[in-house]
Amino acid sequence: QVQLVESGGGLVQPGGSLRLSCAASGSIFSLYTMGWYRQAPGKQRELVGSINSIGSINVVDSVKGRFTISRDNAKKTTYLQMNSLKPEDTAVYICNARRYDSIRSRMNDSWGQGTQVTVSS
Repeated sequence: QVQLVESGGGLVQPGGSLRLSCAASGSIFSLYTMGWYRQAPGKQRELVGSINSIGSINVVDSVKGRFTISRDNAKKTTYLQMNSLKPEDTAVYICNARRYDSIRSRMNDSWGQGTQVTVSS
């Protein structure tokens, strides 16, 4: 139903900035809550933040003040702006699209393939 493709990952120095993009296709993008997750090798996937269908943003405490999320419904794209990056931010960053499925009475989640972010000097 929805395909998600992340881009923008790479190698950055501590204190640097990076903006990740997640482009969606095959769905009514504006109806979805878009989320960003991350997963480091050997660790559990964790939520970074989300932005809902009307633009309300929430990020977890560990990145609050450094990261923010935005969306462009015309481009069917959501962004994760990362500033003041730390080595512990190193992970694969994964895009998520969530919408309530009224027919099956459950949340419907779609996931991207992930993009690698490495913070190192």
